[in-house]
Amino acid sequence: MEIDDNLPLRRDDPLNNLVKQDIDALSVAELETRIAALKAEIARCEGKIAFASKHRSVADALFKK
Repeated sequence: MEIDDNLPLRRDDPLNNLVKQDIDALSVAELETRIAALKAEIARCEGKIAFASKHRSVADALFKK
């Protein structure tokens, strides 16, 4: 793994911006809302990974015949 692999792809990378945000001033309710949104985004990403993996498996099986 290259050192650059851990760097954001662009200066305005949303994930990089998210982790740099100061959360000290947020209330418990705001933090709970933020966590719920992040969990929903994780689920969306996991769904995309599952779809891509299945799609890749189907394509691999198709071209192996």
